[in-house]
This record gives sequence, structure tokens and C-alpha cells, in this order.
Amino acid sequence: MRKIFLLCLLVPVLGISQNNVLSTFRVFPKADKLLEFEKALTAHAQKYHTGDWKWRVFYIESGPDAGGYHVTEGPLSWEQLDKRGNISTEHTADWAKNVSPLTLDRGTTGYSVFNAELSTVALTDYSDKIIINHMFIKPGMINKATDLVKKLKKVWAAGNESVAVYNVSLSGPPQIVTVTRLKQGLKELAPGFRKPMPERYNEIHGEGAWEYYLKDYAEAVENRWNEMLVFRADLSSK
Repeated sequence: MRKIFLLCLLVPVLGISQNNVLSTFRVFPKADKLLEFEKALTAHAQKYHTGDWKWRVFYIESGPDAGGYHVTEGPLSWEQLDKRGNISTEHTADWAKNVSPLTLDRGTTGYSVFNAELSTVALTDYSDKIIINHMFIKPGMINKATDLVKKLKKVWAAGNESVAVYNVSLSGPPQIVTVTRLKQGLKELAPGFRKPMPERYNEIHGEGAWEYYLKDYAEAVENRWNEMLVFRADLSSK
């Protein structure tokens, strides 16, 4: 009984210490410096980003950020990020001298927290090709938007879709990000691979449910956009 009591006391601590945070940034190389950029980025990642701080690098194939590189660090806990301290002078100098001069003056940086309850795949069960859908939530509508994703999860699960869900944290407007991991490659996008989403949604939630979903979506979501990314193992940490 005493052991059970002690385990219950540990539950909040375990929850706080979860390694479910991704640090992300996007960088865009100068058009005439692409090969030099990739070489410098790879060298930096493999020298300074190992262990808990390893990088996974993706090339952005489509969407408004096409041509850029999406870099994720982690997964980490907030405690790890808090205790990281200052990055070494050598580390900072390498980026400033060898990578930054090859990039354009644009990019984004942020944090995303993995939501296991809403996902149909484990955080580290990766795939090489992914579709990222960015949903920007209207003020006061985060609970309604979350409920919509919960309903979608049942449809994803029934269709054997691997979808990771993240809440963007401390990084701009409220945003829920869904990442569809194409385990079988781009053929999953082909007509006929799965039934259309409205049909599958109605099968799970009842006839006419898709129309109600669209109505609720319009009320909860300010705007959205999506993109295709491809993992670049050659540019990532080893």
C-alpha cells in the first residue's frame, strides 16, 4: 500500500518531466549558396547537436516556406531546456561564421509540445515524408478546436493513419499542428488509397456529421495551411 501511495505522489513529477517538447526553427539558404549551406549545416549539426540535442532536418517541398529547411531538436523536457545554459562561444561562432552568411534574412523559431492523447502514433515513430497542417485557433476556441481533433483521431485510427499532434507553445498565435507521417510514402495521397475524408468521417460519427464538423471548424479555426516535407538524414545529427 505504501508503494502505491509513493507512486501516486510521483505521477505529477513524471508528468512535468516528460520529454515531449520539440524546439524548432526554419532557415532559408541563399539561392546561389545551396550546396555550401547544406555542407555547413551538416557539419554544425554533427559536431554540436548530439545526444539530447540532436537535430532532425527536413526539406520543405511545398507551401509558403518551400525551399526552406525545417529543423527539430529533441524531444526534450522543459527542465532540460531550462538547465541547458548558455551555448558555448565556439558553438555560436561556428553558426555565425560558417552557416548564417549563407542564409536569407528570414526564418522562424518556436516550441511544440507533443499531445499523445490526440495522436495516433508515438512521438518518435518517425517517417521520411510528412504532411504538416497548421491550424490557427480563434481566441477562446482552443477547447472546441481540441474536441474537433479528438473526433478526427477516431477517423485517423480507423484508417490506419499515423498522425502526430502538437500544441505550439510560446511561439505566436495559438496553434494546433497535425503531422501526418506517410509510413507508406506518397502513395497514401493517391485517390483510392483511402476513402475521402467526409465519407470516412460520416462512417465513424454518423450520417451528416461531416457538415457539422465543417461548421464547428469554421467557428473555431481562424485559418490554416499545409505543406509537404522530406526528411534529410544526410543533413541531420548522427
